Amino acid sequence: MSDKFNKIYNQSINNPEEFWKNASDDIFWFKKPTKILNKSNPPFYKWFEDGTTNTCYNALDTHIDKGNGKRTALIYDSPITGNKSKFTYEELKAKVSKFAGALKDQGVIKGDRVIIYMPMIPEAVIAMLACARIGAIHSVVFGGFASNELASRIDDSKAKILVTASCGFEPGRTVEYKPLVDEAIKQAKHKIEKMILFQRTGHEVKLNAPTEVDWKEVVSNAKDTDCVELSSNEFAYILYTSGTTGTPKGIVRDIGGHIVALKWTMKNIYNIDEGDIWWSASDIGWIVGHSYIVYAPLFKGCTTILFEGKPVGTPDAGAFWKIISDYKVKSLFTAPTAFRAIKKEDPEGKFFSKYDLSKFESLFLAGERADPDTIKWAENLLKVPVIDHWWQTETSWAISSNCTGIEMMETKYGSACKAVPGYDVKVIKSDQTLAKPNEMGDIVVKLPLPPGTFPTLWNADQRYKENYMSNYDGFYQTYDAGHIDEDGYIWIMSRTDDIINVAGHRLSTGAIEEVLSEHQSVAECAVLGVADKLKGQLPIGLIVLKAGVDKDNETISKECVQMVRAKIGPVAAFKVAIVIKRLPKTRSGKILRGTIRKIADNVEYKMPPTIDDPAILDEIKQDLIKSNILKSA
Repeated sequence: MSDKFNKIYNQSINNPEEFWKNASDDIFWFKKPTKILNKSNPPFYKWFEDGTTNTCYNALDTHIDKGNGKRTALIYDSPITGNKSKFTYEELKAKVSKFAGALKDQGVIKGDRVIIYMPMIPEAVIAMLACARIGAIHSVVFGGFASNELASRIDDSKAKILVTASCGFEPGRTVEYKPLVDEAIKQAKHKIEKMILFQRTGHEVKLNAPTEVDWKEVVSNAKDTDCVELSSNEFAYILYTSGTTGTPKGIVRDIGGHIVALKWTMKNIYNIDEGDIWWSASDIGWIVGHSYIVYAPLFKGCTTILFEGKPVGTPDAGAFWKIISDYKVKSLFTAPTAFRAIKKEDPEGKFFSKYDLSKFESLFLAGERADPDTIKWAENLLKVPVIDHWWQTETSWAISSNCTGIEMMETKYGSACKAVPGYDVKVIKSDQTLAKPNEMGDIVVKLPLPPGTFPTLWNADQRYKENYMSNYDGFYQTYDAGHIDEDGYIWIMSRTDDIINVAGHRLSTGAIEEVLSEHQSVAECAVLGVADKLKGQLPIGLIVLKAGVDKDNETISKECVQMVRAKIGPVAAFKVAIVIKRLPKTRSGKILRGTIRKIADNVEYKMPPTIDDPAILDEIKQDLIKSNILKSA
């Protein structure tokens, strides 16, 4: 690590108020803050509390004020429908201003909640920014989410308005939204006042007046609306994550800190400047979509890409390369799962050679741990830095990363690099003592958290305190486990509940997955601990093969077992590697390890609302029965 990064990082930890005051000078304020950090009521810290600003003004108006209104703000590309469009900052502001007026016409005022249940179309971004413009708090729910999950979010947020579309598109199928929304409204105890629905061409649905209104109709009658002045500590949005109690947790984001932190990250972490073409291949239903499809790139004055497609199947494994080539993308941010899917379909990178990626400079991966084999495969193909970085819905931006805009650091395969300025990261062992370098434990962040993270949960201060801030006094518990090495590199090995105990030895499932991923035939894998009467838990591996592998499954399984025994040792007691067709995942690409573990242990489980394809769980069950892991019912 050079002195440049060291100096900036140390400033952020030793004098956070000065550090973030300087960063706050880079955004638009109606009234600049003089109180940078209020520490009077831990763990409820407040950043920039006497400042006033507006999220939408910082995303759109400020760039127009500076003479950049003709710059392209948003590119929409849908290989599923064949539709493409571009919006300058002026054009996007005009549409946002009109829809903000439409929301006001429907009775929405500052502080009201608006649920946005939309596919990846420009209207979804417009709705988010329109809420921000008038001070309404949006809560985006992934389009196509189960009705009961949408209902629980209506009830918890007590939303006044629901904005949706007639349908969404997945490869090979249409997801009809209206029946899902109707059922959610029926189930919800809290009743929304109005539904605004965007009709997708060829998939129009009947609306029931007066409570259901057409997007185009409400916009046609609306007036342009200016941004309202808002306190820095008012909430920009609620983003729900599934809670273990069955009640979703409403992660909230305060306005001022959110703008300051996200704008700072674009240059310092991602090395993105005004006018650069940036692509985050995620969904607006997830935190990555909020932070890095919509807000951060627009705060910075970039061009951001909204992609309605998949890494494979829309139409092939060259979909990502085509977007990068067509729009001269400088950097891409996506999930490791996306690259594992591409690697599985096109292990030799034949599609890649068809496109011009000469403007492409870096690939960032996050969402779950990026195994070294996938990173090396991407590096060899792309010939650019491939950076695994770590963050969470709760934080809204990276806790650890290679900060390419400050100083490019050495890659250590399997590590998510070093703590980003603002985050004082530690590892604490089960006996509550600080871990030494390379010792495994719970990864925590010393309080206060930097701006842009979550100041509390929606209407649940006590839950915020108990869930995140109580187990380790003075620290935020990330619920990730791993270690920090002697050079300060952070190694995220698993979620806390993915540490398995084999005959008294604490083992990381991530470490075993890392070994399995090195096998030349393995495209992706998952390791989980299943209950064992003798040893407490035993690890089993589920492996998905690359396309075109002609070696038999039994041989591959034996080779995988031998690799783990050779690299981790007999202590892992790793004896079972099962070849399966596909892994069950959330729509954001995370493998449902906890659900697989419950199936293997033959305990009751709830169908995860975020699952991409529920039929996979039955396939997994049959695979476990065939392998004698699970006894047939």
